[in-house]
Amino acid sequence: MWKDTLHLKAPGNWINDPNGFIYYRGMYHLFYQYFPYAPRWGTMHWGHAVSRDLVHWAHQRVALYPSKDYDQNGIFSGSALEREGKLYLYYSAVRYLGQNGEDIHVPLDDSYVTSQAMVISDDGRSFDNLGAKRQIIPVLDDEAIGDPKDTRDPKVWEHDGHYYMILGSTFRKQQGKALFFRSRDGLSWEYANQYTSPEFRDMLECPDLFRLGGQYVLLGSPMGVTEAGIEYAHHAMWGLAEFDHRTCALALKGPLTFMDYGLDFYAPQSTVDRDGRRVLVGWMRMPQAAEDPGDGRGPWNGMMSLPRVVELREGRLYFTPHPNVEALFRPAALPWDQAVRRRPFRLKATLHPGEALDVCGYRLGLEGSRLVTDRSQVFPHLSGYRTAARTPVLDGEGCRLDVFVDDHLIEVFVDGGRYVVSHVVYGLQDRLSGPVEELFTLREES
Repeated sequence: MWKDTLHLKAPGNWINDPNGFIYYRGMYHLFYQYFPYAPRWGTMHWGHAVSRDLVHWAHQRVALYPSKDYDQNGIFSGSALEREGKLYLYYSAVRYLGQNGEDIHVPLDDSYVTSQAMVISDDGRSFDNLGAKRQIIPVLDDEAIGDPKDTRDPKVWEHDGHYYMILGSTFRKQQGKALFFRSRDGLSWEYANQYTSPEFRDMLECPDLFRLGGQYVLLGSPMGVTEAGIEYAHHAMWGLAEFDHRTCALALKGPLTFMDYGLDFYAPQSTVDRDGRRVLVGWMRMPQAAEDPGDGRGPWNGMMSLPRVVELREGRLYFTPHPNVEALFRPAALPWDQAVRRRPFRLKATLHPGEALDVCGYRLGLEGSRLVTDRSQVFPHLSGYRTAARTPVLDGEGCRLDVFVDDHLIEVFVDGGRYVVSHVVYGLQDRLSGPVEELFTLREES
C-alpha cells in the first residue's frame, strides 16, 4: 500500500475529512472520507492509515464501506473511541431518497437522510461491515431537535464512566446548532441537549469538544462563514466554551476564530497523543486533482495537514508542529544542497517591515503589521479561488516564520503558532529541481 511522509495524501482518487483519529495499541490510526473510484467527491467510504509517529503513514485496506440500508449511500464523518481494548467507530450513515440516473454517487436534488451508526473492531485492523454495524441514532423526525438530513459527524468521548456525543446540525439551513447525546455503555444513546449560536452560521459540521488547560475548547466548521462567489465559504474555527457534563449545556465564551488563515484547511479532528498532548489534523482542500509522475497512485485529490499540537496560552489557542515533525527535520548531517531537495522541507526566517520572502514562487510579506501571502505563481489560474491571505494584526513590528514546503502544500506557522497560513499549491516539483539559490529569496521592498 502507499506510504506518505508528513502529509497523508489520497492513495489515488479522492479524500476529504479526517475521521476516527486515535492512538490505539501503540499506533496512530487515521481514517478519512474516501471515494475510491475517481478524484472527485462521491459515495463515501472510510479509508484507513496508520503511523507510529504521526509523520510516516502507511495506508491500509478500506475500513468501512456502504453495506446496510441506512448507510447504502455513504459512510460520512465520525470518530473513534477505545473501550475495553476494542476500537469503537462512530459515523454518520447516509441514504438517498431518490436515485440519480446519471450519477448514482450524487444524491438526486440533494435529497437524503442521515442517521448515526457504529461498528466495533477487536483489533483496529479488521472491520465487519456486513455483520457488526448497528444504527444507534435513527433519522431525527423532530426538527426542534435536529435536521433529518443535515445532522452528522459524531465526536464521542468518555468522562467519569459515561459517554458523550456531539453532533453538528441545523434548523432548516438557517441556524447552525450542536446536539448532545449520552450513553452508559457507548451503545445505547439518548438525546441530552442542544446549543445554537449565530457563530455556527447556516450549519455546523465536524464539531469537536475537549478540555485543555482547565478550559473547554470547541472546534467546528460552520457553513456560510465568508462571502458568496468564492469556492470555500465554509471554514474551520475555534472558540472557548463552558460545558457541563451533568446537563450537556454548552455556551460559547466569545466569537469563533479561524484556525488557519489560508482558508484551505477544513474539518479538523483532534485526539490525545501518546504523551498526552492534544493534537489535530485537518483536510487540505484541493481545487483540482494532482498526479505525481513516477508515483504510481494515479490522479489524486485531497491531503491532510501536518499534525499540529493545540496549546492554550493567555486565553487563546496556538497551533504548533508536533515534536515528531520537529524530529523529522532535525538531522543536519546532509549537505545543504541535498537537504533542500529532500521533500518535504522546512525553512525558518524572521521577516521585518519592508522585507519579502519568496519560497519557490510563494510570496510572504508584511503589510500594515499583517503577514500577507500570495500563491498566484504556484497555483492554477482558476477563477473563484483565493490566491492571497492575510493574518490579523501581529503583536510586533516583524514576525517569526516556520515554513513547511511539500510538492502540493505550504504551511506557515507565524510567531510560534499564534497564526497559521496553509495553502495548496501546484507545480513545485519543477521549481525544486532548480539551483538552490533560486528556491528562497529574502529581499527588501520599496
